[in-house]
Amino acid sequence: MSVLVVGISHKSAPVELLERLALDGDGTTKLIADVMGGEHVTEATAIVTCNRLEVYAEVDRFHGSVEALSGLLVERAGQPTEALLPHLYVHYDEGAVSHLFQVAAGLDSMVVGEGQILGQTRDALRVGQEHGTVGPALNTLFQQALRVGKRAHAETDIDRAAPSLVSAALERSAVAVAGARVVVIGAGAMASLAVAHLARGGAGTITVLNRTSANADRLADEYGATSLPLSALGAQLAEADLVVSCTGAPEPLVRLSDVVTARGSSDRPLTVIDLALPHDVDPSLGELPGVELINLAGLADELRGLEATAGVDDVRTIVGQEIAAFLAVRRQASVTPTVVALRSMATTVVDAEMERLAARLPGIDDATRAEVLQTVRRVADKLLHEPTVRVKELADAEPAVSYTAALAELFRLDPQAVDRMTRAEGKP
Repeated sequence: MSVLVVGISHKSAPVELLERLALDGDGTTKLIADVMGGEHVTEATAIVTCNRLEVYAEVDRFHGSVEALSGLLVERAGQPTEALLPHLYVHYDEGAVSHLFQVAAGLDSMVVGEGQILGQTRDALRVGQEHGTVGPALNTLFQQALRVGKRAHAETDIDRAAPSLVSAALERSAVAVAGARVVVIGAGAMASLAVAHLARGGAGTITVLNRTSANADRLADEYGATSLPLSALGAQLAEADLVVSCTGAPEPLVRLSDVVTARGSSDRPLTVIDLALPHDVDPSLGELPGVELINLAGLADELRGLEATAGVDDVRTIVGQEIAAFLAVRRQASVTPTVVALRSMATTVVDAEMERLAARLPGIDDATRAEVLQTVRRVADKLLHEPTVRVKELADAEPAVSYTAALAELFRLDPQAVDRMTRAEGKP
């Protein structure tokens, strides 16, 4: 069994295509369920963000699984297969481990080093656990990835070097945050991050609008802001200097006609930041005089190829160390079931020979029988000691599949016995 990743992100596709694959909570759950319906899949979950959709699956066959997972993404995108496939990427086995660790550490983010991806990775693990689609293999992998991400932020300066998408957008805005009248649409994780940045930046007033008033109230109370129902958007647009929208609603919430009506003849500068996927704001809004529109497509173009320097090399070093350590432990674990099966076979042989001895020499006393049993066991242990030690040493140096297969073949181990030992150990 091996881990397979099939995904699409800001690095492989334009925002317009990512938008077609945007999923809410129910959509994510449905996608994971469909993945689990695959013939070769035993575990699955997905990392879903505004600029990334990655399916992680524990599979017993590579080619059939790649085709099935890619087909599911093509189906959701509603695009011809040939239009989407060039933008998908695939990582398998050790490559999948390396990719997830880099993602969790923020090295693969649109803004290198941003910390929000760590929470999104945690969400992927939680969703899989809650729905019973994450088992021993993915649980171990994701737990270790979270550890890598935490270590990257705790032991390096990456937090100071890399802003979030929110702060990157605010830095680009022509409207200064200090003293500004700000409207935040949404009350989720991205909206919370936005309100926190705006509060620290000294915004004059912050008003949170959301469909669910309880969520808006909770976020507003935390930062001393005001909460209003989403129906108040028109009136708020008339007064706002800065609007940040991050709901991911199926249809745009900030429409061109609404802004035109709200602004009237005013030429007062207005910046609208759209951090949602699908977009919350009509893209034509940026054509209005005095209105600046900042969205994910523009941010992606601006940030692509740029990296924060402080801490990034240190994070890469940590990730490299953690990948090597994880793979070494996994290779050791892959040897264990075969070694246990080999020793179990030896025990069976010893027991059978002792029964044969008892049948041929029924008058043997208990003391002699015990001494013979210990002698035979010592012989078996000594014969098995060198090959079992050596195969573990080889597992540390290079992939152990060929060595475990050779060991199983040489001793004619029952494949079902090895499989039973694998499941008993809880190993992938």
